[in-house]
Amino acid sequence: MGKQETIGFVLIAAVLMAWMYFSSPSRQPIQDKNVSPKEFVKDSAQRKTQAPVVAQEQKPVQSTESAAAKDSLGKYFAGKDVGAEQVFTIETQNYIAELSTKGGVIKKWTLKNYKTWDQHPVQLVNGEGDFSILFSTSDGKLINTKGLFFTAQIPIGGKVILSKDEQFSVNFVLNAGEGKIVKKLTFKNTAYDFDAELSLSGLQNVIANYEYQVLWENSIRYCEYNSVDESNSAAAYSFGGGELKEVNASSNGEVPKAEPSGSTDWVALRNKYFAVALISQDNKASGAYLEGHHILAENQGVVEQYSVALKYPYRDSRDENSKISIFIGPLDFSIIKGYDRGLDHIMSLGWSWIRPITEYIFIPLFNLLHSVISNYGLVIILFSIIIKLALHPLTKTSMRSMRNMQKLQPMMAEMKEKYKSDPQQMNIQTMKLYKDYGINPAGGCLPLLIQLPILYALYSLFTATIQLRHAPFVGWITDLSVPDVLVTLPFTL
Repeated sequence: MGKQETIGFVLIAAVLMAWMYFSSPSRQPIQDKNVSPKEFVKDSAQRKTQAPVVAQEQKPVQSTESAAAKDSLGKYFAGKDVGAEQVFTIETQNYIAELSTKGGVIKKWTLKNYKTWDQHPVQLVNGEGDFSILFSTSDGKLINTKGLFFTAQIPIGGKVILSKDEQFSVNFVLNAGEGKIVKKLTFKNTAYDFDAELSLSGLQNVIANYEYQVLWENSIRYCEYNSVDESNSAAAYSFGGGELKEVNASSNGEVPKAEPSGSTDWVALRNKYFAVALISQDNKASGAYLEGHHILAENQGVVEQYSVALKYPYRDSRDENSKISIFIGPLDFSIIKGYDRGLDHIMSLGWSWIRPITEYIFIPLFNLLHSVISNYGLVIILFSIIIKLALHPLTKTSMRSMRNMQKLQPMMAEMKEKYKSDPQQMNIQTMKLYKDYGINPAGGCLPLLIQLPILYALYSLFTATIQLRHAPFVGWITDLSVPDVLVTLPFTL
């Protein structure tokens, strides 16, 4: 390989690396050491209590365990924080959901087909549960229903197992003075989501500020060995009017927030391979709230936690209703795309003008190859060969141009010596030489630059594909989604 070819390849490699660096979201760089979920849970628990997901002018919720808890609930909800918690489970082919009458929340959500890095079932719900309602009352109190006790018809035996196309519905009821709140949750056997119909009846004298919010406050649990790597993919989103809004807590001490207004289709939060999304089904949501926290954990670990909410107008009528679908599951493109609501925007498939390459060419080809070859390692090898063959004409053109340029080097050196005192004439003679021999001086680099979007789309595919998670190849390679670790050093570089 000649000097010109070597310089050309070095420049192309530099451009490629710069492209990937600047096109990636600004996030926490990966550290040398890893941290397990068990290690950062302790750090997360020590974090200060966060303000609830509300507009900035509202006051924070006080602890219901404090001496002032009863007063904080006001006259309409006084005593509703006292009761006996009842828990029951709904099992489908995809998950096991644990529900609680305290808050009428999803207490646990365990995916049956996925394991954590240490081979435990993936359980995505943090804290004491999630999916609650927040509003202000006419007597000046801020109510979050997560700490209040609902009543519900508990299934016999405390467990429901669904099969085939079966569904199961449960009503959580919270009485409030002259009115009530009803959360009707419907679970389906074949999906990763459940439907929620929220009814606020007779509360026109209770709810103030003409608004209530439906919350998912406590992010989702981490499932991978390297928390820094998982945090690099974590973020919160809202989508409405064709516009995607992202909140990314990429820096320590940073608490980014966003309150997009207008018709909102959904809000979502994610880690590397799993997500939660609240999807408005009746087009009534009139805004959203997003908030993120960046938390340092032990062993140089990092945890990013997010809260999201859909805002709904309260029109001071006797009956207010809203319908939402709540997705809690894997970031599998075919599943996410199936909702046909633009939810696939939360997947990292490259820039908007590169996504079509990933979505319409690479993903179908990848799935086609896997339908024939079960081993994902072999699929990746064959996939790479196909891409290499497809790009061969560009590579061949680039190499031919470089070789032709190399042949002209003696003549160009001669001209440089001949016209060293006349740079203008040297440039004229150089362009004439290119024209006489039919050579494009950019012919060596341009074909390689054309390949960059394709290579970046390929990189996006492999980093976003959940199918590679815990997929073995051969021997010691047991997870194609993470770097192979042959030796662990006793020190940090």
